Amino acid sequence: MSLTAGIVGLPNVGKSTLFNAITKAGAEMANYPFATIDPNVGMVEVPDSRLDRIQALIPAKKVVPTTFEFTDIAGIVKGASKGEGLGNKFLENIRQVDAIVHVVRAFDDDNITHVSGKIDPIDDIETINLELGLSDLEAVNKRLAKVERAAKGSDKEAKAELAVLTKIKPVLEDGGAVRTIDFDEDETKIVKGLFLLTSKPVLYVANIAEDDMADPESSKYFKSIQDYAAKEGAEAIAVAAEAEEEIAELDDDEKQDFLEAEGVEEPGLNRLIRASYHLLGLQTFFTAGGKETRAWTFKTGTKAPQAAGIIHSDFERGFIRAEVMAFDDLDKYESEAAVKEAGKLRVEGKDYVMEDGDIVEFRFNV
Repeated sequence: MSLTAGIVGLPNVGKSTLFNAITKAGAEMANYPFATIDPNVGMVEVPDSRLDRIQALIPAKKVVPTTFEFTDIAGIVKGASKGEGLGNKFLENIRQVDAIVHVVRAFDDDNITHVSGKIDPIDDIETINLELGLSDLEAVNKRLAKVERAAKGSDKEAKAELAVLTKIKPVLEDGGAVRTIDFDEDETKIVKGLFLLTSKPVLYVANIAEDDMADPESSKYFKSIQDYAAKEGAEAIAVAAEAEEEIAELDDDEKQDFLEAEGVEEPGLNRLIRASYHLLGLQTFFTAGGKETRAWTFKTGTKAPQAAGIIHSDFERGFIRAEVMAFDDLDKYESEAAVKEAGKLRVEGKDYVMEDGDIVEFRFNV
């Protein structure tokens, strides 16, 4: 599963600190713009307590969590759409990711320079969104010039694309994002082919002070970020990036002591990773027992044979059936035998659409 979430934001808002905490990849940090020029890519494990529960009930020799990618993209500045601050390169890096994790500074610290000289999260968000929108508008105008000519004839595909572009253009001109527009199924396929920056799903991450970890709502900046996100149907979460980087370096016992001292139940990174995973439209199924209990990533809407193919191409090619039980049923009945006795073990065929939390054994013949 090659989907990746790109971490974006203005320079010095804590993007690389957050990326380091997530992946422990050691991305370069510096108190000046453009410390990150080439995008850093790191794999991250998806925290999932269901794995431990499955392992307790159906023991295996090892447990393997699922993973996905984060990409740390350099800071964008005002004028990026016109090439300012290496903007063209950065915008192209954003174009290559599947979803945007937009980090916003929501803490005061006179020792860390802010590129605009003041702490104003909404202004920061709008600066980046404007640059992404201007880049999209330029791309739409270029595409319109080509499609309008083709649509004058009998080209049905050109006519359909023209209708979509005509729908998108005024929204971009008004400072809006393509992701806020309602499209039908056919229009959505056309939009995907345009690779527009503001069509990508977004998660807003408020980088708050460590003092606000236990109660993010106490941050004087977080509420405004939540309200902004809500207007476009997006989610906003709060993470104290610097503290999270410290936590990531601790062993399990020290980590627990740190969290208890801060008054929080789990690292904020766990919430960030899960939220980013779901933002990408990803879900998890499990295989259990024997050599390993393992979590596998699949795209929402995937059918059983394609899910089997995630494990091995032979599983998909020779797919016969899937024997499925829901995690919630295993959790309730506490053994495979009890799940089966309760009539909750299902046999599913080629048309079965996988659900998050399915525990599956695929039957195949090659």
